[in-house]
Amino acid sequence: MGDITTGSVMANGLEFGYLTAGPEDGPLALLLHGFPDSAHTWRHLMPELAAAGYRAVAPFMRGYAPTAVPEDGAYQSGALAADAVALHEALGGGSDAVVIGHDWGAFATYGAANAAPGRWRKVVAMSVPPISVTATAFFEYEQLKRSFYIFVFQTPLAEAALNRAFVEGLWRDWSPDDGRDRSEDVDHAMECLAAPANVAAAIGYYRAMLDPTRLVKRYAAEQEAATTMGELPVLYLHGAEDGCLGADTVAPGGDLGAIEAALPPGSRAGLVPGAGHFLQLDRPEEVNGHILDWLA
Repeated sequence: MGDITTGSVMANGLEFGYLTAGPEDGPLALLLHGFPDSAHTWRHLMPELAAAGYRAVAPFMRGYAPTAVPEDGAYQSGALAADAVALHEALGGGSDAVVIGHDWGAFATYGAANAAPGRWRKVVAMSVPPISVTATAFFEYEQLKRSFYIFVFQTPLAEAALNRAFVEGLWRDWSPDDGRDRSEDVDHAMECLAAPANVAAAIGYYRAMLDPTRLVKRYAAEQEAATTMGELPVLYLHGAEDGCLGADTVAPGGDLGAIEAALPPGSRAGLVPGAGHFLQLDRPEEVNGHILDWLA
């Protein structure tokens, strides 16, 4: 883990645990993880950001231990975006801050960047394109098969299904068959899902995704921001061998035109060869290079 240390901070009424690296007085780089994952997913990027002078902070998302489970049960994209904005404030971020999100963290990144563009200098999203592209791809047959877990999570069986074997299966299915041992990342994910309340929280993200009655009105503005095109240019990266949200559906034939059209002017999109859903772990040197070049 090198010089990565741990900390905690109160933001948006929740106590967030986080990993951090880099100088305390450096520009904030907020790194947001997805499912079934943890803040440790950024362990390759954080030292590179620190070396570039950033204060890299990777919080565990709401409901993922050691971060608290929210009492209001809000897990919609708008709540995640509000958390990111509140973390920027609580961590003393300035207008030179950058926000980087993967999977659910990408939803949070779009919302935070669109809701509070003055807080961020640069934006990076990975593995989940803007909602207009994701929604179109979602209903293609091959993608519906890949998305089986989303439908499982709508049922009363979800909490019982989300165990270590299930998480191991997702990491295996979503990653390229390169023989790499992913047990460390599964271990970290299961630490975040240590208690039944944490498991229910992780599932809650997906239930809020498909059930509008679970949307908390408090986050209506951020929810809208997460689903619209903002003003800040975005670097978007997707694994060419992503087994969760297939590159063949979001970028058929390697054509990134639909993704680029859904992003603000000045944005850039790219496929990372040999990378699966967790591209920051599958091809860290290439992904780090793309991100540092964008930030520069």
